[in-house]
Amino acid sequence: MTGYPLVASTWDGAELAAMQAVIASGNHTMGEQVRAFEEQFARLVGSRYCVMVNSGSSANLLAVAALFYRGERPLRRGDEVIVPAVSWSTSYFPLHQYGLRIKFVDIDERTLNYDLGALESALSERTRLVLAVNLLGNPNDFGALEAMLRGRDIVMIEDSCESLGAKFDGRQAGTFGALGTYSAFYSHHISTMEGGMVVTADEELHHILLSLRAHGWTRNLPKRNRVCADKSDDPFEESFRFVLPGYNLRPLELCGAIGLEQLKKLPGFIRVRRDNALKFAALMRRYDGLRMQQETGESSWFGFSLLLEEGAALSRAALLEHLAQDGIETRPIVSGNFAEQEVVRRWLDTSVHGTLRNAERISRAGFFVGNHPYPLDRELELLRGALDRAFGRAVGRAAGR
Repeated sequence: MTGYPLVASTWDGAELAAMQAVIASGNHTMGEQVRAFEEQFARLVGSRYCVMVNSGSSANLLAVAALFYRGERPLRRGDEVIVPAVSWSTSYFPLHQYGLRIKFVDIDERTLNYDLGALESALSERTRLVLAVNLLGNPNDFGALEAMLRGRDIVMIEDSCESLGAKFDGRQAGTFGALGTYSAFYSHHISTMEGGMVVTADEELHHILLSLRAHGWTRNLPKRNRVCADKSDDPFEESFRFVLPGYNLRPLELCGAIGLEQLKKLPGFIRVRRDNALKFAALMRRYDGLRMQQETGESSWFGFSLLLEEGAALSRAALLEHLAQDGIETRPIVSGNFAEQEVVRRWLDTSVHGTLRNAERISRAGFFVGNHPYPLDRELELLRGALDRAFGRAVGRAAGR
């Protein structure tokens, strides 16, 4: 392998063998492998329930939808939801699709999660939902968030699609809200080809998720459930009984089987990612003009974000050109300031609380490089050489640092 890629495969023969076993079985639709994966995933993150779906984006859609169909204090169209200004597109789109009024709040340019002061001042009598996005593996300060929301009629959900394995006060990110979502896309901490997960400790929400995931029918619900009257014992009557306006977001058995193998490796993946982060941080101390993301709790370090300091000796474009010459792949920090995206101006019902100064700066001066579940000594040495050239240092000279 040459260069420094953004993403890398985490598969080996175990995943291929698991796939072959599913193919040979002839059982390809969501079944026992998916159920086993859900049970093991819930146990791993410390949640009561897990529902697997076909993508992290679908997980976000399902989590938002579920809050509209619960019995007590359901969300309603027109309710206000507070979101951070930096995240992925499908963190926001389900909120729009369910008619919520989106209020953007600035981020902290060090952690890349909420600016906590801005968030607290943004809360209003209309606020019914707060979306906490754990960005690039970094958990939010949930002690502060829980204190801020205590006693208010506001529900919190977590988007942890980039942050599987992150912890705050020893607890897994994704389990602090009423619902938490994760992604198992190729570039994320585990990969099931495509895939996503929703976790919750709430039995009613779990049952709603099960129905919404598969057509809104009752087939996957227990006989006694929190969505509808007790199911009939006659499968002919129950097979096509629809009780919620659902979707088809089901994963394949292949995804469940691959996921079971990936979960065995996940603790090692996270350990190596965190070791890489220590090496990356040591390297970054050489460069006065660059700042990396500040860890909150225990980050699972999806990637390594960098922000050019104000007054840096070179522009972002010039720096990225130096990196590209050595095959070092880069990308923006997620989608930058999402409030500036064309789709927001044209289609979404949004407002901005205060200013988005930090999010705007991230868009102008930020980028990130990859992290992987294998040691990055070679890649970091390549990065060091490119940064030394970019910042005018002689290779190998660290000026005492």
